Amino acid sequence: MRNILMTVMMLVVVILLFNGIVTRDNTGTQAQIQTQGNAANTRIGNMLP
Repeated sequence: MRNILMTVMMLVVVILLFNGIVTRDNTGTQAQIQTQGNAANTRIGNMLP
C-alpha cells in the first residue's frame, strides 16, 4: 500500500514540475522554443530572394 502511495505522490510531483517548467505561460520551455523557432523562420525567410 505504501508503494502505491509513493508512486502516486511521485507522479503528482512530476506533473507539477512539468507544468511549472515546460508549460509556463510566457517563460516556460515551450514558449522559449516557439519564440526561437519563429525568429529562425523569419531569418530563413529573409535569406531567400
